[in-house]
Amino acid sequence: MKKLAKKVRKRYNKPIMTKPIILTGDRPTGKLHIGHYIGSLKNRVAMQNEGKYDTFIMMADQQALTDHAKEPEKIRESVGDVALDYLAVGLDPAKTTIFIQSQIPELAELSAYYMNLVSLNRVLRNPTVKTEIDQKNFGEGVPAGFAMYPISQAADITAFKATHVPVGNDQAPMIEQTREIVRAFNHAYNCEVLVEPEGIYPENEAAGRLPGLDGNAKMSKSLNNGIFLADDADTVQKKVMSMYTDPTHVNVADPGHIEGNMVFYYLDVFGRPEDATEIASMKEQYQAGGLGDVKTKRFLLEVLERELAPIRERRAEFAKDMGEVYNMLKKGSEYAESVAAQTLAVAKTAMGINYFG
Repeated sequence: MKKLAKKVRKRYNKPIMTKPIILTGDRPTGKLHIGHYIGSLKNRVAMQNEGKYDTFIMMADQQALTDHAKEPEKIRESVGDVALDYLAVGLDPAKTTIFIQSQIPELAELSAYYMNLVSLNRVLRNPTVKTEIDQKNFGEGVPAGFAMYPISQAADITAFKATHVPVGNDQAPMIEQTREIVRAFNHAYNCEVLVEPEGIYPENEAAGRLPGLDGNAKMSKSLNNGIFLADDADTVQKKVMSMYTDPTHVNVADPGHIEGNMVFYYLDVFGRPEDATEIASMKEQYQAGGLGDVKTKRFLLEVLERELAPIRERRAEFAKDMGEVYNMLKKGSEYAESVAAQTLAVAKTAMGINYFG
């Protein structure tokens, strides 16, 4: 783990923030799954390695508390799991700042100022917020913090002057709300302090919202219908062999449907260019009859294990020294706070409330 410590020193012993800035992150409410990997993590690693951006990746534990306020121990445990997942997929602390949201008090202060620039009705009209409130079945008991999280997200993005924010298409209204807050702040205080971010959206919509193993619209920790990056090989095999396929495909000789068949959906998402011919042949044979579900699942298992085995091995190696993993998070959070503090200081100067500075 000395290698990890060396990467951390490399990141913070040199000046950065000279390039366009990316801010992204995850709610630490459990281990990350292959939907997270194919939908965002893999792309984050690619952008990190391109070297075009300075990258900040945030564990949004404060946001997680908006609907898990009575389960702080779950979030605390998940922070370590998510950190291991990040490192295992190739996020490099020598190139990327990984930090914990709650350790940056400037974010909460910026949120308080932004709340004065947005009407309650505008926040509650946000399509993403409305959808998520419905999905969580809050009824009349919507936590105020949850309803206001678009404002919190705006603080997260603007504190680091992020120019680009990778999100799914369903998060586009959140980016637009942040842009509105930036314009409102800069207009109200006659300044150009805050930066309007651009969303980076997935080119492959299928990968951007991976369905669950059971065919449910979304892979979800709460529905227990996902394959996790931390799953061992036996667990992955059991999950793949139980995947939803075509309920009308009873016998091998029966013609089958590939639409709505999770095995073929996953093959389209995780297959590499060199797999294209084999996948096309299997689709044709399956639809004509003569190809069983077990054989298609075994092929999918090979495709997934090719991707997951190296991640699993790296994760196990990093897990040997959690002290160093938490040291990485501490150093990242300290650096992130120094950046956010600069933005907050300039914002308060623009607002005229820097009374003693």
